[in-house]
Amino acid sequence: MPSDSVDAVITDPPYSSGGSTIAQKTQDPIKKYEQTTNKLVHRPSFLGDNKDSRSWLHWCVLWIGECYRILKPGGYFLMFSDWRQLPLATDALQMGELAWRGIIAWDKTEGARAPHKGYFKHQCEYIVWGTKGPCHKAEHAGPYPGCYRFPVKQTDKFHLAGKPTPLMEQLVTIVPVGGIILDPFTGSGTLPKAAQNMGRNFIAIEKTSVYAQVAMERVESTPVPVYLQ
Repeated sequence: MPSDSVDAVITDPPYSSGGSTIAQKTQDPIKKYEQTTNKLVHRPSFLGDNKDSRSWLHWCVLWIGECYRILKPGGYFLMFSDWRQLPLATDALQMGELAWRGIIAWDKTEGARAPHKGYFKHQCEYIVWGTKGPCHKAEHAGPYPGCYRFPVKQTDKFHLAGKPTPLMEQLVTIVPVGGIILDPFTGSGTLPKAAQNMGRNFIAIEKTSVYAQVAMERVESTPVPVYLQ
């Protein structure tokens, strides 16, 4: 891909965080992430979720460094993380030469699960964000929320770790209509779908073939709307 060619990277990479031992981490993601109450809805497994912390950090630095090259100067970088990998995610962003700007919270609402009554619910996931160089003043929108509140709805979840489409629709507004967003871990295509809905362009990459097909079907199922600047 050409250098300095996309306006933003918004992506949800494999966390490799489910489990505290190697045996637990190397389990199939279905066993790590599928909730008992949702087993009636079959969702395929996915690749890349079996690394220990050191390997995950090194791997992130590799692909983030490539995203840095592809981003335009001043371009945004947004990366999802859970609470376990949040410290390493902030390290990886900076090791990839990006300027770390902050953390955005995604509140999954009170429907989020907890292991038992003694726990605080794992109600939030996070988005580590930064820019390639200076963060320029936006003219089309902003400032943007530091916290988003969207529940996970099974009717809108096409991947084991899928994010809500309305959440992604809000995130893509950081670039103007017609801007280009790269998602190197597109999964079931929620980012491309959201970009399409909001009049943004996208480049989507997915390694798991079954999810790549799901993503293509989702994007192709809706006529492209016409947006005016």
